[in-house]
Amino acid sequence: MVFKTLREDIRAVIARDPAARNVVEVICCYPGLHALWLHRVAGFLWRHRCQLPARMLSFLGRFLTGIEIHPGARIGRRFFIDHGAGVVIGETAEIGDDVLLYQGAVLGGTTRKKGKRHPTVGNSVVIGTGAVVLGNITIGDGARIGSGSVVVNSVPPGATVVGIPGRVTGERGEPLLDLEHGRLPDPVAEAIRLVLREQARLEGRLEKVERQAGITVSQDELRQRIKETMDEFSQEG
Repeated sequence: MVFKTLREDIRAVIARDPAARNVVEVICCYPGLHALWLHRVAGFLWRHRCQLPARMLSFLGRFLTGIEIHPGARIGRRFFIDHGAGVVIGETAEIGDDVLLYQGAVLGGTTRKKGKRHPTVGNSVVIGTGAVVLGNITIGDGARIGSGSVVVNSVPPGATVVGIPGRVTGERGEPLLDLEHGRLPDPVAEAIRLVLREQARLEGRLEKVERQAGITVSQDELRQRIKETMDEFSQEG
């Protein structure tokens, strides 16, 4: 059983990271894998009430890899931390199978009270670079958390979340194991685009009324700037 789990961990790295060339390289050069293996041992000690050795092993893992995983956290199969520096996973966090975390991701708590205070992450979830997921919330199966997002509310299965605070911007029917940050929707940009489009429509109606009334209207700098901004957003979309 132990060797089966180790093989699964190695295969998960090779399947998700195109830079992984062979098994030897993965075993020797992937701190995310080292942190996971150390956590599996620390978690075993923690569950058998050897808290101090478990915390010491966890601290060693943080020192060696730059990844902090509390030994009380529960992590499923085929978990992969890509690069890994700065990743923090809290004590009562629960992570399902086939989850992918990028560097700087945080599964943190929001209260000093004991009990469940960290996120529960479903299967096949992707959490992007620098994303922060806080509190006793649930991230549904197949959800995607965009780079730099701050999530403080539960996320439904298959949803995509971006922004601060995190907003659900779309849903997918199938789980996704990678995250194309450059193609994620931007709800703020979309809101600005809609406002500018409506203003341009109102400006056109006002100009028509002024022309019919014989009022001469000059093309001011603001109108030109609005047009340029709309063109920029159109190119991004």
